[in-house]
Amino acid sequence: MFDNFQLDRITVGEVPLRVRHGGSGPAVVLLHGHPRTHTTWYAVAPRLAAAGFTVVCPDLRGYGQSGKPPTDADHTPYSKRAMANDLVGLMDALGHATFSVVGHDRGSYVAYRTALDHPERVAKLVVIDGVPAVEALERTDAKFAAQWWHWWFFAQSEKPAERVICADPDAWYNAWTSNGPDALGPENHADFLAAIRDPATVHGMLEDYRAGLGIDRRTDEQDRAAGRQIRCPAMMLWSTRDDMEEIYGDPLEVWKPWCPQIVGHGIDSTHHVAENAPAELVKSLAEFL
Repeated sequence: MFDNFQLDRITVGEVPLRVRHGGSGPAVVLLHGHPRTHTTWYAVAPRLAAAGFTVVCPDLRGYGQSGKPPTDADHTPYSKRAMANDLVGLMDALGHATFSVVGHDRGSYVAYRTALDHPERVAKLVVIDGVPAVEALERTDAKFAAQWWHWWFFAQSEKPAERVICADPDAWYNAWTSNGPDALGPENHADFLAAIRDPATVHGMLEDYRAGLGIDRRTDEQDRAAGRQIRCPAMMLWSTRDDMEEIYGDPLEVWKPWCPQIVGHGIDSTHHVAENAPAELVKSLAEFL
């Protein structure tokens, strides 16, 4: 995987981040979702590098082999603001004053938070299969709760989900069926297995969700009340065989109050588009970036 890319561990503040980077040209950061690591981009990153970009792929804090700081009652160490600060520090360390950011699934929350908190640093924003946290939560109804029930399960702390998941992580995450090596690629699959079998990583991933229902929602509410918007060029992509359109209708309409000039379209893929439809995803990203 990742021919001609460099694998590093770079400490940013309190957190060491595992990061793979390569290529030359304008910098773009690729942020994975749950329960993946940066290796989810193995078929995307080299293609973007070949198209003339410097490509940076970190494991988010709490995920993969990046740091997993102790949490607190508000789950602040796993807030998207904390993760966005990690990202800015990482790009400082790699020497990039400005960069574009692409986030999928949980990574999309980190991506738009980076654009909101650090507008002077983010040249372009791409979100994939995600809408602002507060928008998703305010639209929650019986259908959403039934289809996205894991949000509420992961967020419990009195009877933590870690006990259930860690009893059989391979079964929980469909590691030998829909997320098997044929679907993910053997090396990406091996990295995925190492992550989901590590109880500390499972805890870190769930802390991400716990922050999402609390501190991340409040941060979104504060931004909306203050009239803050994303001003850089922005694009949303969504997997047409996922449930974005079923839940939200036109997902772009959900985003427009946050970034009025947003563009986007669907891609014929299941949820994990970087692994399922990398060529089409790269075409869309390269043209926009």
